Amino acid sequence: MTTHRVAVLDREKCDSRKCGIPCIRFCPPVRNDIEAIKMGGEGYPIISEPLCIGCGICVNKCPFNAISIVNLPQELGKDIVHQYGVNAFRIYRLAYLEKNTVVGLIGKNGIGKTTAVQILAGQIKPNLGRVDSSNIDLMEISRYFRGTLLQEYLTSLYQGNLKVSYKPQYIDKIPKVVKGKVGELLQKIASSANLEEIIEKFELKHLLDRDISVLSGGELQRLAIAVCILKDAEVYLFDEPSAYLDIKQRFKIASIIRSSLKDGARALVVDHDLAVLDYLADKIFVLYGMSSVYGVVSGPFSVREGINIFLQGYIPSENVRFRQDKIVFQVRPPSSDLEVKDSEYLYWPNMSKTYDGFKLSVKEGRAYRGEVVGIVGANGIGKTTFIKLLAGIEESDENFKLSYKSVSYKPQYPVPRDALVEEVLRNAAGKKFDSDIYRDELLRPLRIDEMLDRNLLDLSGGELQKVVIAEALSRDAEIYLLDEPSAYLDVEERYAITKILKRITRERRAYTFLVDHDLMVLDFSSSKLMVFTGEPGRRGIADPPTDLHTGFNKFLKEMNITFRRDPDTGRPRANKLGSQLDKMQKEMGEYYYLSS
Repeated sequence: MTTHRVAVLDREKCDSRKCGIPCIRFCPPVRNDIEAIKMGGEGYPIISEPLCIGCGICVNKCPFNAISIVNLPQELGKDIVHQYGVNAFRIYRLAYLEKNTVVGLIGKNGIGKTTAVQILAGQIKPNLGRVDSSNIDLMEISRYFRGTLLQEYLTSLYQGNLKVSYKPQYIDKIPKVVKGKVGELLQKIASSANLEEIIEKFELKHLLDRDISVLSGGELQRLAIAVCILKDAEVYLFDEPSAYLDIKQRFKIASIIRSSLKDGARALVVDHDLAVLDYLADKIFVLYGMSSVYGVVSGPFSVREGINIFLQGYIPSENVRFRQDKIVFQVRPPSSDLEVKDSEYLYWPNMSKTYDGFKLSVKEGRAYRGEVVGIVGANGIGKTTFIKLLAGIEESDENFKLSYKSVSYKPQYPVPRDALVEEVLRNAAGKKFDSDIYRDELLRPLRIDEMLDRNLLDLSGGELQKVVIAEALSRDAEIYLLDEPSAYLDVEERYAITKILKRITRERRAYTFLVDHDLMVLDFSSSKLMVFTGEPGRRGIADPPTDLHTGFNKFLKEMNITFRRDPDTGRPRANKLGSQLDKMQKEMGEYYYLSS
């Protein structure tokens, strides 16, 4: 089979002034007077993809790991939609939208999901791979997709006949461009008669007089989604709407999105929470490829088929395996045999912690060595406070302190500091940092080995999150406390973390506590579950650890959501509210169904 060669140079990593350009010096075609690689005017090497022979010597010789060369099937080259520049990331194919349908987009970070959304929003004009053609005709782009739903969509979009409402990924940037109070913004953009209803559903009433600049991440997210829905549009695009929200808010907002779209509207959702995406979408497109190199859109598939294809890492219709390892869930939660086999446990009595206007009441409980205790509950209910009590950062009202030898704590919001990644991890890991086991089991699965020489101040949110998690797990500790480690991470990174966490907890016979809002991460990693109830911002009650079935059943009953098991992957799937399965499981009292 003939191939289409993709060569990408990461300019953030490349520093030709320091390396002596071995990529050029050792290139076989260059040695034979063929300019497969040459220096460009900006001081970076330029790789000629037609002249490159794909030997991989430049990839291996580059001291900065800045070069990637991939061979793809030749026919895929005809499907290129957009390329950011010479030797830069490119995306092949594009998801299409249908009326009265919510389309889901799933794939790992850096593979083109946001690029695809921005093209569909009209914010990026696709160049069809012609990086030297800035004046490409918009109608030419429409004709490129002739015979597909994309032709009709893009034609209407470029002619101004489609109104698009777009909720961006990075909501933390909103206060930098939008000023004023929440109520003023909603009144300004609202073109629908249901403003009061949306304010009530999104729990924004108490925020109307608050300045946008002081909103928390969860409040900003709810405001951004509400603004997106309130606009009178034909197309609604939501990029990672579940970020910063707790489990209850995620499913509530998923229901609101589905019910609020007017007749004939089209919607697209990008999200890393598979349970939410499963609940919200009607169809799924899968993106695969290599992060920062290329991405390929495949589909559409039914929701169940698309998510299962992504978990299994194989697309039967294209005969493409894009990941070697399958992601498989525990069909039945682990038993409590740890309590029988290991008499050692971590104990805490009834205790409380009071702040101005808020009180957390913790019930007496214990955790056993080798267990991962998952913690669920709404935002502002005291989960982080409990973690800080265990870590010794906060003192209870009774001045009770846990007795332990060592603790490793990953805070909810990682703060970057002026230090190299290697320096931070070497200090945490000690001698084991240089071992192959440490690199194979912790650094490489998270792709941290590719950024060891970078400063924490220069990392993205997801990169910083991975480094801080790795730092916490690198320490030899008796207790591991991780507060929302899945934030900013894609699906594959989340499950890599949970596998590492379970292994370290078991091998070191540690006590591990995990706070997270991704229900499937908790299901995949936890041995026990602590449920936090109460009234957010005013009072919280922490129940003692219990088995997953009892814990999830109690939590999901309060949320009025039922879950079943997928027969192929074992993953928990949310039942549509009011469906036959939803009604049947509620009658049985089984909100967290164990069997597939």
